[in-house]
Amino acid sequence: MKPTLPADGDETLLSPALPAQQPAPGGTDKSGDKGDGSSSTFLARAALLTAVLSAAGSLLGLGRDQALAHLFGAGSETDAFLVAWTVPEVASTLLIEDGLAFMLVPAFSAAIAARGVPELRDQDPVRALVASSLPRLTLAFLACAVLLMIGAPQLVALLAPGLPDPQLAVDCTRLTATCVLTFGLAGYCSAALRAHSSYLAPAAIYVAYNTGIIGTLLILADRWGVRAAAAGVAVGGCLMVLVQAPSLRRRLTSAAHGAVAGGKDAKAAKRQSMDLALIATVLLFALCRQAQVFIERFLASSLPSGAISHLNYAQKVAQLPMVLSLMLCTVTFPVVAKALARGDTERARDRVERDVALAACIVLFGAAVVFACAPQIVQLLFQRGAFTGEDTAATAAIMRVYSLGLLGHCLVGALVRSYFSAGRPTWYPVASMAAGMTLTAGAGTWAVGAWGVGGIAAANALGITFTAVLLLTAMDRRSVPVRIPAVLLELGKTLLAAVAATAAGLLCVARIDRPLESFAAGCLVIGGVFGFLLWALNVQAFLPAVRIATRKLRNAR
Repeated sequence: MKPTLPADGDETLLSPALPAQQPAPGGTDKSGDKGDGSSSTFLARAALLTAVLSAAGSLLGLGRDQALAHLFGAGSETDAFLVAWTVPEVASTLLIEDGLAFMLVPAFSAAIAARGVPELRDQDPVRALVASSLPRLTLAFLACAVLLMIGAPQLVALLAPGLPDPQLAVDCTRLTATCVLTFGLAGYCSAALRAHSSYLAPAAIYVAYNTGIIGTLLILADRWGVRAAAAGVAVGGCLMVLVQAPSLRRRLTSAAHGAVAGGKDAKAAKRQSMDLALIATVLLFALCRQAQVFIERFLASSLPSGAISHLNYAQKVAQLPMVLSLMLCTVTFPVVAKALARGDTERARDRVERDVALAACIVLFGAAVVFACAPQIVQLLFQRGAFTGEDTAATAAIMRVYSLGLLGHCLVGALVRSYFSAGRPTWYPVASMAAGMTLTAGAGTWAVGAWGVGGIAAANALGITFTAVLLLTAMDRRSVPVRIPAVLLELGKTLLAAVAATAAGLLCVARIDRPLESFAAGCLVIGGVFGFLLWALNVQAFLPAVRIATRKLRNAR
């Protein structure tokens, strides 16, 4: 059975992706609530805005990596900086993308829902939540930043004991440690704004961040060397906060009408306070997920110089499809949280099923392109200056291995939001991620001796895929009760289409020598084969796009 579209003809890509979904009475899509920013049209526009700005941020991130590769290549200086880069990577996961968002989005969603409670009509629960949480979190962020600066030598020795110049990595780590404070404040603003259905400023933070790094790198690289890139992290973090602070201030000010200060706000703050067990589970999950990077760099630090750099460049490019595929889940996370706060499990289930199906289509198309066109992509992006043809070959080989785990990364990112969207502590995601991390460590330790850097990347793909399987198979019992057989069927059909498209892409790019023409032709062939097979296999997430294209073609005629 094909999904039924809303009566108003709003055939966005956010339309139902799985069967057995019917419109609510009156012809309005049940998933859309015009009053709380969860209508299909609003979500489509928000997802498009987020995707465009995130793509711009990712392109600037590629520009940052290109500048780093051009100036310093894939040698010991870059390795030292990338050890220090572990700090903003972890801080980004804990404070912006996963950890803090998993706590704050449900908390702000519950506070927004509480504005309609009669006994809270004389106070603003959102302002009370900010008053009770922001000062404490700011002090915690600041304390962690100072501790990292003091303990930088010990941290570098723990992360990469085989570095030839540990002092350079220590200097860079002390500069990047400032991001714990700035990322924490940026993540707080992002969560609060998204819960208020405001997506422009949160989507622009990585544009500001990478602009700050590139600008600082270009200005200071001659005098500071690779330390300039670390200083750019500090500058970029400040810009992330400045981009969002005015929007959040306007939101809180406009919501303050009718609120009173004093004891009533304190009571509201108590009602909306976050559970310490929730904080522990969220942070432990994010740390376990980020520990895969620690494991990779620890194992690679004993390999020849440049191994960490090759891993970094390959991972940055290979994970772009995963980042883009999760934009929709980032936009709809507050929608799921609000639905669960109101007790509407059915709406939350439908939303999660659609998000997983569409995210899988996006990430598998990207994985097919990465696998088939990896040498061309690396050559076009990085092969200049100090980055040699040997670096291109090594990085491309690792990219292909990383692409095998992209679906797992995407599913983990999409599904774990569902586990934490109710705002209650749950240990199952932590246990699943710890199991995947353990598998990554064990497989990587064994594989690095036989296959070097490629073995490390393969262990990453294996561990994250195992975690995704654990999270998906327990969804109906421990999280939003999705229909697992239907979800698995859609994922299987999409995966089959991606495998066939990858094979077609490999055959195409092998016939063309020039990298740009080869990459362009490969993308066209992969896109055509993938789209045709999605249509032929009746993949539900792809059908709305076919209807849109058909309708526009008919109108054009």
